[in-house]
Amino acid sequence: MKKFEKAQLLILDDLFLVPLDAKERAHLTEIIEDRHGRKSIIVTSQLPELDWYDAIGDPTVADAILDRIVHTAHRITLTGESVRKLKALKSR
Repeated sequence: MKKFEKAQLLILDDLFLVPLDAKERAHLTEIIEDRHGRKSIIVTSQLPELDWYDAIGDPTVADAILDRIVHTAHRITLTGESVRKLKALKSR
């Protein structure tokens, strides 16, 4: 956890690809709490925000995490085909 505290910018790439277990929820909550309002976080996820509650798995913890991530975020929403998919089609 010390590594996460030291970083000025933390990138959580493909967050919530799989649902979190209790230990992962606790770790993520601690990381978000420690950084909130002090250091930057970039979050990427293929999962729509509305489905994040299910991926977190505990409504109370989800409220705390999402309140700090989503409600203070600058959002960039990408649309269209996946670049990986397009490259795969071109290489055929």
